[in-house]
Amino acid sequence: MAELEKKSSEHEVHHWETLSESSLVETPIFSLKSKRCRHPKRGSEGDFYVIESNDWVNVLPITVDHQVILVNQYRFGVECESWELPGGVIDDGENDPVEAGLRELREETGYTSKSAELMQSIRPNPAIQNNFCHLVVARNCVLSEQIKWDEHEEISMKLVPIEEVFEMAFRGEIFHSLSVTALFFYYPELQKLKARRREG
Repeated sequence: MAELEKKSSEHEVHHWETLSESSLVETPIFSLKSKRCRHPKRGSEGDFYVIESNDWVNVLPITVDHQVILVNQYRFGVECESWELPGGVIDDGENDPVEAGLRELREETGYTSKSAELMQSIRPNPAIQNNFCHLVVARNCVLSEQIKWDEHEEISMKLVPIEEVFEMAFRGEIFHSLSVTALFFYYPELQKLKARRREG
């Protein structure tokens, strides 16, 4: 028992104490904060930087015939186009990530779903960010509403068979990490779908 406790303690890490905090940059989509922190045992201090943002949501939208709705848009960070899943920032006052995801899906693609659920909530980069990204699967999607882009959006869209979407990710044609992560969490369902097709 003592041996197990020793091994367990070897994996524990200390929580640093925040001594002070200041705001460096405020933008419409995130805030950059500086934190002065001290290690509780060693006493060492350092300045650390955190990007604070609302939570995000990404949606894996699947039609009745098992096609995924992909969107393509110019991304300023990498200065090129990116095929990815619909998604965006959860607005202030939106408490349900599934509903927020369905809103993003409607606005970007015009598709809606009455069968959506949360697959997982992940931390995009816990080293420097404080927020979650919620990954939602929306099934039986149908095109039923007008697209509502904001002033900075320009999006093209295509339907891709779900197996091919995974192949696109493996080939690096889908390189947005949050989209790839959503596909990872859906992979067990894809395996079940393939099994049903083999049996049928």
